[in-house]
Amino acid sequence: TMYLDKNVGEEEELTQLAPPKIPEGERVDFDDIHRKRMEKDLLELQTLIDVHFEQRKKEEEELIGLKARIESRRAERAEQQRVRAEKERDRQTRIAEERQRKEDEEAKKRAEDEAKKKKVLSNMGAHFGGFLAKVEQRRGKRQTAREIKKKTLAERRKPLVIEDLKEDSLREQAKEMWEWIYQLESEKFDLSEKMRRQKYEVSAFTVHF
Repeated sequence: TMYLDKNVGEEEELTQLAPPKIPEGERVDFDDIHRKRMEKDLLELQTLIDVHFEQRKKEEEELIGLKARIESRRAERAEQQRVRAEKERDRQTRIAEERQRKEDEEAKKRAEDEAKKKKVLSNMGAHFGGFLAKVEQRRGKRQTAREIKKKTLAERRKPLVIEDLKEDSLREQAKEMWEWIYQLESEKFDLSEKMRRQKYEVSAFTVHF
C-alpha cells in the first residue's frame, strides 16, 4: 500500500511539471502564424514602397513643372528682349533716315541758295556793267559825276570826294563802290538765308516732337 501511494504521488508530481496538453481540435499552426506575419510585413513594406514612389512621382512632376515654368519664363524674356532689340533697331533706323533726310534737304537748300546767290550777283554784275557802259558813254560830262557822287553818298556813310577827279580816278572809285556793294549784298543774302533755314529747322523740330 505504501508503494502504491508513492507511485501515485510521483505521477501526480510529473503531471504537474509536464506542459499542458493542447486538444487536437485547437492545435496551433506556427507556420501559418509565421506566414501571416511575413505577409503583413511584406504588405507594410509594399505600402511604404508605394508611398515612397508616389512621393517621388509627385516630386518629379513638380520638378518637371518647375523646369517647364523656368523654360517658359526664359523663352518669354528672350522674346521680350528680341522685341525690344527690334524696336530699338527700328528707332535707330528712323533716326538715321530722318537725319539723312534733313541732311539731303539742307544740301539741296544750300545748292538752291547758292544758285540764287550767284544769279543775284550775276544780275548785279550785269547792271554794274551797264552802269560802266553808261559812264563810258557820258565821259567828260559833269552831270554824270554828280549822279555818281549822289548815289555813292546815299549808300555809304563816309563822304566821297569825287569833284575834279580824273576819269581813271572816277572809274577806280566806282569799282571800289561796286565791290563794297557786292560784299554787302552777299552778306545780306547769306544772313537772310541763314535766318530762313533756322526758322525752318525750328518749325520742323516742333512738328516732329
